[in-house]
Amino acid sequence: MVPDVIERETRIDAPVERVWDVLTGIEHLGAWFGDAGAEGEVREGSTIRVRWAEHGAHHLLIEELEAPHRFVYRWAPGRLDEDPTEGTSTRVVFTLTPDQDGTLLRVVEQGFASLAVSEQQRAATHQGNSEGWPKELGHLTEYLARVAV
Repeated sequence: MVPDVIERETRIDAPVERVWDVLTGIEHLGAWFGDAGAEGEVREGSTIRVRWAEHGAHHLLIEELEAPHRFVYRWAPGRLDEDPTEGTSTRVVFTLTPDQDGTLLRVVEQGFASLAVSEQQRAATHQGNSEGWPKELGHLTEYLARVAV
């Protein structure tokens, strides 16, 4: 049976407000999460499109924005240029917590067990995203270190 959840945590040497701006800013999402841009308006209920040069584009449906502490979206991993729907999407929750002079960033992605694909595809998606989140959080940390917000 494929695990339903991925959980990752990292500490970032930047204040919560700065991490929030880069985490949720459309101009930044297309640079640290995607690498080929993003378009749309980051607000509850909207769908934004994030592009990767190598992987194509994914749609993110914004479910919650509680500045500067909680950012929640749905996406359909492995389904390029498709809106996330029930059975095709996972839910990603970012939580930002002050940690002395920095930020503790936690990401939880869940919903792999209910993807309407074969068990093998669910396992491959979970594995790919399990390997991907440490890389993406590393990209975020590196991006924060070099960009002015």
